[in-house]
This record gives sequence, C-alpha cells and structure tokens, in this order.
Amino acid sequence: SDLLPEFAIAEFETEPSISDYVGSNEDKFDALHYTRILADLAGIIYLRKGHYHVKKTVQKQYQTQGIKAFFLPMLEVAATEFNWNYMDGFEDNVDLRPFWLFMLWRLQSHGGVSQMIKEVCTAFPALVRQFPPNEFGAPESYLGICIKSRFIKCFLEFWGFITRNPGRLSGKERLPGKGGIQPLLMQTFHFDVK
Repeated sequence: SDLLPEFAIAEFETEPSISDYVGSNEDKFDALHYTRILADLAGIIYLRKGHYHVKKTVQKQYQTQGIKAFFLPMLEVAATEFNWNYMDGFEDNVDLRPFWLFMLWRLQSHGGVSQMIKEVCTAFPALVRQFPPNEFGAPESYLGICIKSRFIKCFLEFWGFITRNPGRLSGKERLPGKGGIQPLLMQTFHFDVK
C-alpha cells in the first residue's frame, strides 16, 4: 500500500493510548514493546548475545520492498499468534482472536463500535457466556470493554486502520463511539458478501 509510510493521527482527545510513553524501558512504551514482540513472532528479528538483529533475508526484502516487507508478516502474527489479553490487565483469558474477521467486517460495514459490539453479542452468545457478571456490569458490557481494549485499541488503532472517537457524555448519557475508518483498512481488507 502507498499509505504504509503514513501514520493515522487521532483526531479525538483520548485517554493515554498504546503509543504513549510511560517509563524508561521498552516494556513501558507500549507501541515499541508490541512492535518488538510482533517482529520477533513474525521471524523478522532474533535475539543473539542480548541484542536483537534483523534477519538477513528480511534486510534484503526491506531493500526491495521497503516497510511493506514487515507489514503482512507482522499483521498476520498480530491477528493469529499475539495474545491480545497480554496488554490490557483484565483477569479473564477469553480469546477474541477467532472473532476478529467478523468484528472487522461489521465495523467496516457501518463504522459503529457500539453497534458492532451488539452484533458480536447477538451472533456469538457462547462468547458472551464466557464473561461472568462483575464490577463492569453484565457480561455484554464486560465483553464490550474487552473488545474496545483488545480489538479496537490494541489492534485496529495500532495498525492505523481506524481512529476512534471513544464517545462523549451528554448530561448523564454516554453517546456512542464511532470508528473513523482509514484508507489503509479499506486497502488491506475487502469483504464481498453475496
């Protein structure tokens, strides 16, 4: 994609995000830590004598393809191998990765985060049952929080596929959030439902 060198810029004021720096080490800079883990899982880098190195084959691919050489391998491991629960701090171990294409399809169809969460709850009642009621409220509410944290924030926002308006308060009522779908999402994924 010609847009790979560009970065999606959040147009909404948000809480600290995955890209925020919160300390002095790599593991305190979430985006850098996440990128290193993905590059390691994708076989782009390897650890030798306490230092990471880029594999020679990947260096050659980079010389001919540029940043595109990293994009698909890292995206694939982000969707299939990376533990989405790793960075969110919630205690459950419910894996949302098997549902990512459905969530992406629904979000790409209408851009509504709240609507997509309702559609996931309707389509996958067994998934909802994996979330017991707790301090976050009903199982559907907890699932929604996990989808926003794991799928929206740490997957779609990190990759620059969307920018997200997390929603606003109007009096005591929370207005629904809306996903700002970026051109890279449409270039990377296309759903054709017949």
